[in-house]
Amino acid sequence: MVTQTGDTLDVSYDEFCGALAAKDLQPLWTQAARLMPNEPIPRTLPWLWKWTTVLPLARRAGELIAIGRGGERRVLALANPGLGGVPYTSSTLWGAYQYLGAHESAPAHRHTPSALRFVIEGTGVWTTVDGDACDMSPGDLVLTPSWTWHDHSNPTDAPMVWFDGLDLPLAASLEAVFFEPYPELMQQAGADHNASERLFGGRAVRPLGEPVNPRHSPLFIYRYRDTNAALHGLLKARGGPVASIEFVNPSNGAAAMPTLGCEMHRLVPGRLTLPQRKLGSSIYVAFCGRGFSVIGGKRFDWERGDAFVTPSWAVVEHQAAEPADLFAVTDRPVLQALHLYREETLTRPQQVTGVFEPK
Repeated sequence: MVTQTGDTLDVSYDEFCGALAAKDLQPLWTQAARLMPNEPIPRTLPWLWKWTTVLPLARRAGELIAIGRGGERRVLALANPGLGGVPYTSSTLWGAYQYLGAHESAPAHRHTPSALRFVIEGTGVWTTVDGDACDMSPGDLVLTPSWTWHDHSNPTDAPMVWFDGLDLPLAASLEAVFFEPYPELMQQAGADHNASERLFGGRAVRPLGEPVNPRHSPLFIYRYRDTNAALHGLLKARGGPVASIEFVNPSNGAAAMPTLGCEMHRLVPGRLTLPQRKLGSSIYVAFCGRGFSVIGGKRFDWERGDAFVTPSWAVVEHQAAEPADLFAVTDRPVLQALHLYREETLTRPQQVTGVFEPK
């Protein structure tokens, strides 16, 4: 029995802990090391999803699953086995493959989680963002920022598959998810496509006098031809094992969306990148080429269409067997805005064991 003496409880230690639990209190001293570790201990596991495995399943989903109100999208989420069964790729990022069949349309809606589309294969499809129909081709990046209306249309005779990246896990953890269907099935896009590209397209341009948009990039589509030219020029000017660029908001130079960083990395064949670790997770999609990445000491071999995730603070190295482009989506802008971001480039021992070995 617990007895009270003055302003304290005259109880044993075990009784004291029981009293705390009964009042929904917990002692810090029993779990300080778990709550405040010396460095991050992510639940996200390094993992890889093979394009050759996903594509047949996506095609079969196209035969079995109709899209429309209710289902909305035909999407296969990349579920990380370290996260307890939730359909998240990391604790902050959602990655998925979306399949849109010939002559199909995915209904219009909007939601507070920000999203992006990175095209892997197919052409002739467009995503309409707040009334602007953005034509999609392989290697293009399409933004659907937070609370923008968006739908997808495929008037062609062939299906199309692209990668979806969202900050859904982050928004869900903040209990900030809202969703709203468009009043009609689809937006009225009209025949004049790519309006944002005409105003803001190209590399780092904006109309003189155009107001700054701090919420997100006013450019909804970033063309691979511009990405390719930027990477080619960067490699030519600086050399090195890798050239890396960030997709930015042309009105202020910030990240294209405040919660999702979008990057492209071009790897020079046979050159192992320096080992780096960064706070925050990233999802990579191999747009072209093949190679491998060492993530936390574990090797993952990838080729075109594959996707893999790197956990927070894991040491990461890449090497290509042929010219390769890796698209990446990351939570870095959030960590930078909160002044939590950090990264380190590590030194490598002279003996390197991660040399590419063709299969």
